[in-house]
Amino acid sequence: MSELTAYELEREANIVRNRALLEELDLKDAVTQLGIPLKPKPATRTRAKPIQPAKTVKRAREVVEAPRRQSARLKKEVVDPNETAAQKKQREEEQKKRRQIEEQERLEAEEKARLAKRPRHQELDLTTLGEKLEEPELSSLRSSLQAVTNVPLPKRTADADAFVFDEDRKDEDEVKELREKLQKLRVVSRAKVTVDRVYSAAYHPDATKDLVFFGDKHGQIGIWDARAPVDEVEDEDGDISADHREGGKHWRLQCHWPASSTSSISSLKFDPVDAHSLFTTSYDGTIRRFSFVSGISQEIFSSEYLITSIDLPVGGHEMWISDDSGGLTHLDLREPKDKACWYGLSTAKIGTVSINPTSPHFLLTASNSRELKLGPFKEGKGVVRGIFQHGKSVSSAYWDPRGRSIVSTSYDDVIRQTDGFTVWDLDVAKYSSSPAFPSFTPFRGMKHNCQTGKWVTILRAVWNPNPDVFPHFTIGNMNHTVDIYSCKGHLIARLKDSRITATQAVTCSPPSVVERCATGNASGLVCVLWAPPDVE
Repeated sequence: MSELTAYELEREANIVRNRALLEELDLKDAVTQLGIPLKPKPATRTRAKPIQPAKTVKRAREVVEAPRRQSARLKKEVVDPNETAAQKKQREEEQKKRRQIEEQERLEAEEKARLAKRPRHQELDLTTLGEKLEEPELSSLRSSLQAVTNVPLPKRTADADAFVFDEDRKDEDEVKELREKLQKLRVVSRAKVTVDRVYSAAYHPDATKDLVFFGDKHGQIGIWDARAPVDEVEDEDGDISADHREGGKHWRLQCHWPASSTSSISSLKFDPVDAHSLFTTSYDGTIRRFSFVSGISQEIFSSEYLITSIDLPVGGHEMWISDDSGGLTHLDLREPKDKACWYGLSTAKIGTVSINPTSPHFLLTASNSRELKLGPFKEGKGVVRGIFQHGKSVSSAYWDPRGRSIVSTSYDDVIRQTDGFTVWDLDVAKYSSSPAFPSFTPFRGMKHNCQTGKWVTILRAVWNPNPDVFPHFTIGNMNHTVDIYSCKGHLIARLKDSRITATQAVTCSPPSVVERCATGNASGLVCVLWAPPDVE
């Protein structure tokens, strides 16, 4: 190709200058008409959209406002300078009556506002609980709850000697089989189930549904049918891709009131007899039972202490309650709540209480006093059989479905200044008549970062309640993964997804399906269902 002449080079330079000038003047059409080629803009990198909830049109609600105060200048009346003494007296009497009425209205409005902020102790129906739900949404929720009440779903436990082998090879075979199943789990559904940060979660045992319940920071329960058909609703920009659309259907019920951090739902438990009721505990010191059959939420217990957790034995007739004052309360659900008995076990908050499923008289507690305690309670008397001193506060401790293994999480700064969880393997049946356990030391401690800080819900290692599989537990990770470990401390799976950019602080698993796990973000805005890809 021949070289350009000086004239052609100057012409090219003029074209470039003219094009730049016209673009600065926003005259792109003129650029096109002159035949000057437009310089293509570089492709901008777009960030992935967050989960987009389906938009619904809410009906207008009547808002009753309290009477507003007015300044004296605005309320000042024009007085007739020629009014008589009788007219003046009448005018002053009318002003006095009007001020009395306004003051009475103001006091009534303030009292109504105060009552609205107080905890609700009365029975609450589904319409009151779901005050922000429209009638079609309430009908859909009733149908979903009724669908799981057709068949009783009692809590199942494993035999104390289940999955106890003499040979290590058999343990390894069980772990291998579990890995093959759980390493396939992927994110198949996401949704903004609660408004605020998730504090607790429970997976309903019905195997035909993935029905998960989440309790949030402000006393609200989010009910998520994770694989229900999605209503197709377009947003303002048009269609939303499947990666950014909410999965399943969810409903929000305000069970504990007021909607503030004083009503945080600390734990959720299903009725172990039929799973047709949900027990909720709150920082406001109350425990409520929400019936799926009647749609009524009823208060069954109230305390002056902040309630941290509950547990129920398989029989379902009693309940053990832990609180922030270092005590345990025994409540017989067949008796009035004022018959409950309180026992002081610690000088600091007890974060969790766990009942041994095969030996219900053995209780396990985790406390801020750095102690994990185990002991039987019989006929109103308790004896501590085992104590393990952690380096720092023990945030949780639970029995596995066999009542044989214990997993605890704590703020220990032992290994490289990280937290960890600890695993015990005990044969409680052998120690039932012993005054004290011969040894109460864990057989394994694992490095795990549990330093959640102020804005992330405390990480807890939670056992999978399925008694038919090798015991294993799930725990969130500050690196935005969900970790699954066996009862022997083997890492089974580490679930991760590029779309998950927040700590999965709260985890739960169903008691009837192995390949499932539900988690809640530390932010509380996104809840995730992990399952094999073929169920999406």
